[in-house]
Amino acid sequence: MWAMIPFSILDLSPIAEGSNASASLRNTLDLAQHAERWGYQRYWLAEHHGMPGIASAATAVVIAHVAGGTSTIRVGAGGIMLPNHSPLVVAEQFGTLEALFPGRVDLGLGRAPGSDQLTARALRRNLDSDADAFPQDVQELQDYLSDNPRQRVLAVPGRGAKVPLWILGSSTFGAQLAAHLGLPFAFASHFAPQMMLQALELYRNNFQPSAQLDKPYVMLGFNVFAADNDADAHFRASSMQQAFVNLRSGRPGQLPPPRAGYLDQLAPPERAMLDAVLSCSAIGAPARVAEQLQAFIARTGADELMITSQIFDHAQRLRSYEITAELHQQLA
Repeated sequence: MWAMIPFSILDLSPIAEGSNASASLRNTLDLAQHAERWGYQRYWLAEHHGMPGIASAATAVVIAHVAGGTSTIRVGAGGIMLPNHSPLVVAEQFGTLEALFPGRVDLGLGRAPGSDQLTARALRRNLDSDADAFPQDVQELQDYLSDNPRQRVLAVPGRGAKVPLWILGSSTFGAQLAAHLGLPFAFASHFAPQMMLQALELYRNNFQPSAQLDKPYVMLGFNVFAADNDADAHFRASSMQQAFVNLRSGRPGQLPPPRAGYLDQLAPPERAMLDAVLSCSAIGAPARVAEQLQAFIARTGADELMITSQIFDHAQRLRSYEITAELHQQLA
């Protein structure tokens, strides 16, 4: 039965217009506490830098905030952008999180910088280094977290932490690496769906079992804007739609309030761009959302969905996740 697959949450700690990072981080913890009660599997936070509308830049710190305020839900990074960090620092951070919250921490790893070149340079990385060092960095990190590291440098905490690693991707590169290393694969279909089916096929066909995982495991990002009726849901979705158009137009900002009839006001190229990037979405009343979720899972064979709901009003955002959890329970 499709609904037996776990549902999880991806949160960017959105900073809404007129609000601030303190309120966003309070909302993040509140959503995580609700998510735990509603039966979500895991709660992931993403690393982005220099974005006026995202408060999760210091991702490991926010994970600690969420894990400290919850007790059973898995918490983790979706993901840590490895080019921005030395593998040793990441091993120490996540080794510390695992020591604080044993058996609850996940570490998703991404290859993109999660920022622009100027910001990437300010993150103290040498931009002249080989851009294709990501596979080596992942393996170095794996070694630090293992029981018997081959390297002379030790990650303390970190050694023996066995934090589950995931490879994140929005192209076939991540799919190939996850398959080669025998790691679970999380695809960013919630904003970059173009290569999703191709990446899934590559991953599943080339998967090599590992100590962590014996068969392929795919988690897919999916946008949900659920409300008690279709009109409300489309109204709520307009905040995310505006934010995306602003971002792609080089004007990243805070999450804007919803606008009635927003899609109808767009020029055809902007509308086409939105339709493409947000094609993996469910918008509507519960019955409509259930139908769209079911169709997506049937089409992809996903093992887990990572639900993201960038909604301006916190109470309405909670309601969207609550409806999604209710659907999951009913259909299971």
